[in-house]
Amino acid sequence: MTDRAALEAHLKYYSELGVNGVSRDPAWRERQAPDVTEPVLDAVSDVNPDSTIDAAGTPASTEDAAAMPALTLMPTAAGNPAADLVALRNHIGDCTRCKLHQQGRKQVVFGVGNPNADLMFVGEAPGADEDQQGEPFVGRAGQLLTKIIEAIGLSRGDVYIANVIKCRPPSNRNPEPDEVATCEPFLFRQIDTIRPKVIVALGTFAAHALLKTDAPISRIRGHVHEFRGGTKLIPTFHPAFLLRSPDRKRDVWEDMKKVRALLAGDA
Repeated sequence: MTDRAALEAHLKYYSELGVNGVSRDPAWRERQAPDVTEPVLDAVSDVNPDSTIDAAGTPASTEDAAAMPALTLMPTAAGNPAADLVALRNHIGDCTRCKLHQQGRKQVVFGVGNPNADLMFVGEAPGADEDQQGEPFVGRAGQLLTKIIEAIGLSRGDVYIANVIKCRPPSNRNPEPDEVATCEPFLFRQIDTIRPKVIVALGTFAAHALLKTDAPISRIRGHVHEFRGGTKLIPTFHPAFLLRSPDRKRDVWEDMKKVRALLAGDA
């Protein structure tokens, strides 16, 4: 692909996301409040996605860290999140703690990104591409997530990305309660290690798991919740849902503007 064709493809993708302006001011990438033309995204309709990501669901009351599970099976390396994440990954190993290891998954999909990230994204569970490559959000939904991250002036390397469940459920079905109970302490340990300023819960399942609620995501998306020792948590629609319902992109952009403001200290 020529440089011109690559640029045209890149701009087309941004247009599909709804971004129609960017800032050349380097302060934008330094997480200051940007002075950019507001992206114009399409309007919406509430459509339930397939069994892999449910588009409905989210928050009631937010119980803080005291109500959340903690993983205390291994010591921490004080001031060294990268080392702690490596130790946690080694502790998980080729996990056999729940039945998913017998149901066709190829590997554990732990998480990826900056261990000192200010922004963390949490999804539901790995899909087929993620199970194959061992990294979360690498398929079409992951490509869209990358564009969403870039739209607020960051890159995938600036953030951390993980899932509630570390193994792919068969046929991309929703994780079951026993699987969540077994696996989510590892996610909470990741969160406690990274200590992000902001967490974005992608889709119904992640919002329900993190906020311990069964409220519809269409009701709680965009609301800022206090979570686990001062972190701010914002639920939004899953990128896979946006691929099926692109008219909800305006909602996600509004949510990401709140994320950007929180990172800049303006909210």
